[in-house]
Amino acid sequence: MKYIIFLSLLLSSLVADKLTIGAGPYIQTQPYKNTKSITVPSPVLFYDNGIAYIRWTRIGLYFLGESKDEYSWGFSLTALPRPYGYLASDSVALHGMDERKTSWEGGLAFGAKVDKAYIEILAVSDLLNANDAWVIKTEIGYEFKVNNFSFYPSVIAVYQSSNFVNYYYGVKQEEVTTSRSFYHPNADMQYGLQTYIQHPITDGFSFFANFKADLLSSEVTSSPIVDDNFIYSGILSLIYTFEQ
Repeated sequence: MKYIIFLSLLLSSLVADKLTIGAGPYIQTQPYKNTKSITVPSPVLFYDNGIAYIRWTRIGLYFLGESKDEYSWGFSLTALPRPYGYLASDSVALHGMDERKTSWEGGLAFGAKVDKAYIEILAVSDLLNANDAWVIKTEIGYEFKVNNFSFYPSVIAVYQSSNFVNYYYGVKQEEVTTSRSFYHPNADMQYGLQTYIQHPITDGFSFFANFKADLLSSEVTSSPIVDDNFIYSGILSLIYTFEQ
């Protein structure tokens, strides 16, 4: 059923007055000991018709809202990927650990915009039974331009449930070794900074980038399998906008 919901949300967004598509390499550092950054190809899609939307890799369907020239707000059902996780083979420090899987999260979202300022709040939980966890994310940002560059900087605060933190950073009793102690962290708050950058190249084509830094909480950095204080991520892409 959950896959049918994803598909219906995506298909409902394909009839568009304005659709932006692209692709590029997504890079994300891993905070675990002796692990390498991950690099994967990622689609870049943007569309919003007031009924359904796609924002990079996140999809949604509005069920309540209002849009005016001076402001807009809306509640929606939403789903997005969770790119965290690791294999025991990713580093020597993780040998003997069970796999921590990537997943999809879904739930409710609220967004509002006044002039160039915006706020978005997401309350989502695991949809694929990978970690049985939930998170609440609040993001506040502002749009401004410098010459032909558009910037969308924002600050982010994320409440992560104890199941979430324990799944990705805990150590179970059966995973304990002489160099890796049992660890069961609590819920935490994670903070971050990010910006989107867009620059037109020709009619329709633009350069698109995203850069993000997440500061890990003490609940995470105290884990015996973690040796970094930040997760850095981002993407570089060439995008094209179709307009009717």
